[in-house]
Amino acid sequence: MFKANVGGIDRLLRIALGIVLIALVFVGPKTPWGWIGVIPLVTGFVRICPLYTLLGIRTCPRD
Repeated sequence: MFKANVGGIDRLLRIALGIVLIALVFVGPKTPWGWIGVIPLVTGFVRICPLYTLLGIRTCPRD
C-alpha cells in the first residue's frame, strides 16, 4: 500500500523522541500531552510517515 519513506537516522530519532515524550506522562511534568509521542514512535517503527507522503519527502534510500 505505502512505500517506506523514513530512513535509518530519521527512524532512530523518531523512536527516541516518541519514547521521551511518552515518558513525560509518567515522570517529569506528568502531562497527558506526552501521549503525542505515540505518533513519532509508530511512524518510526513502521517506517511510513503520511505527512512525508503528502509532501513528497523520502529520507530512506531508493529501492
